[in-house]
Amino acid sequence: MKVIGINGSPRNNHNTATLLKKALEGAQSNGAETELINLYDLNYKGCISCFACKLKDGKSYGTCALKDDLNPVLKKIQQADAIILGSPIYFYDITGEMHSFLERLAYPYITYTEGYKSIFGRNIKTAFIYTMNMTAEQMEEMGFRSTLSCNESYMERAFGHCESLFSYDTYQFNDYDKYVATVFDKHEKAKVRENQFPKDCKMAFDMGQRFAEQLDTI
Repeated sequence: MKVIGINGSPRNNHNTATLLKKALEGAQSNGAETELINLYDLNYKGCISCFACKLKDGKSYGTCALKDDLNPVLKKIQQADAIILGSPIYFYDITGEMHSFLERLAYPYITYTEGYKSIFGRNIKTAFIYTMNMTAEQMEEMGFRSTLSCNESYMERAFGHCESLFSYDTYQFNDYDKYVATVFDKHEKAKVRENQFPKDCKMAFDMGQRFAEQLDTI
């Protein structure tokens, strides 16, 4: 059993990465082999509309033809039993690196046939872990959920399943006094970091554990 975590944050040891690591720990607790990949460590670009993945009888049909640092990652995912993607929210959506990754990952498998059927060949568990500065109420008021659900729908269409975990009002700076960020109450932020973030970590752990439990039943 192999569970892969994909970190779409530029920080390898902050909120998003921490939650991904907890999810992988949960998978490990049920015997899964795990790997965490940090997208910002790789040199790659998004889809370039070459359509090699859609070419009839083409040698790259169903796979991305671009050759860069992302190729080994995409090959690993072909053999994975579950994928957990993590991203902070930048400008109302996942990071640019995560979006480019998603284009390269899902688009080759989603065909221009009736129902936009997937040719991945099997169903696997996938999930998004989102971290953000705003509260759950603010996210709903600003319509984030509909935007983010589009990313999840691509994963579900390509791989058969996708779910999400939201970590709200996360701690962006280690020391809020060093930055111009007066819209935030540093004391409230500290409370959320102390009281809620550990619960989010537990939810991430439980997700990974559950994914590993369910691998044989997909």
